[in-house]
Amino acid sequence: MSPDIADRSKAALPLRRPRFVLMCQADSSLNRVAVARWLCSFADLAGIVLIDERGSYLWRRLRYEYRRVGLLRLVDVFAFKIFYVLGPGRRDRDALARRISGVADAFPPIPATTRILVTSDPNSPETAHFIRDLAPEMMLARCKHILRPSVFEAPTLGTYVLHPGICPEYRNAHGAFWALANDELDKVGLTLLRVDRGVDTGPVYDYFHCSFDELADTHIVIMTELLLQNLQAIRDKLLAIWSGTAATIDTAGRRSGAWGQPWLTSYLRWKHTARRRRNEGPVA
Repeated sequence: MSPDIADRSKAALPLRRPRFVLMCQADSSLNRVAVARWLCSFADLAGIVLIDERGSYLWRRLRYEYRRVGLLRLVDVFAFKIFYVLGPGRRDRDALARRISGVADAFPPIPATTRILVTSDPNSPETAHFIRDLAPEMMLARCKHILRPSVFEAPTLGTYVLHPGICPEYRNAHGAFWALANDELDKVGLTLLRVDRGVDTGPVYDYFHCSFDELADTHIVIMTELLLQNLQAIRDKLLAIWSGTAATIDTAGRRSGAWGQPWLTSYLRWKHTARRRRNEGPVA
């Protein structure tokens, strides 16, 4: 991201600013710092809900995956997690920390007036009360939880997500990973949608794409870049939604799929396909 991103982000801002709440994981510096500061550049960030679960969410996700895909595929999920932590995750950790820090430094700090709630349950009555008390117009949910109506309907204009996958084809967790694993590179993208009572089934407002190296980059890097390379365009779309000038995209008739955690076998197949494509080169 170029050094003048903060200056460019100030262009054509409305005189009145939308009132936002941000919800994200407490251990995510991408969201807790970089996204929060970016929001402050064009909105009144009234509050931040930080979700601190200390590992309980991981076990819930694993139980859900076991019920969804069975024991054999759950082993595949575990194998990928071990492989990633011991392998490419080490490289990603340092590179992403530098990338995120560079973006965060382009924006001013979060103001002292922004209220913060730390919770282990984003669907608790306390969370819903916190949001309603702040009276936001919009909430950006940067978390993997299915929110209850009492929470996502609290902002007057609704709650929005930036889903790392093209919806409706790649809903639920890790959509971009599964588009890569299925060799659908045109479906590697970020979807801006409004939360409803389904899982990534709400009205779609826009899709965002980014440049990436399918052989060298992991899906974690690609999903991060889908956000960071599109901050200005996302800002413009959020402001259009707030002002009532944004149209939704008709997704009727398209296939729809809900995906889960990455599998090691699928990751290796993706990289094998990418390597073969690179070796074969462009078709004459």
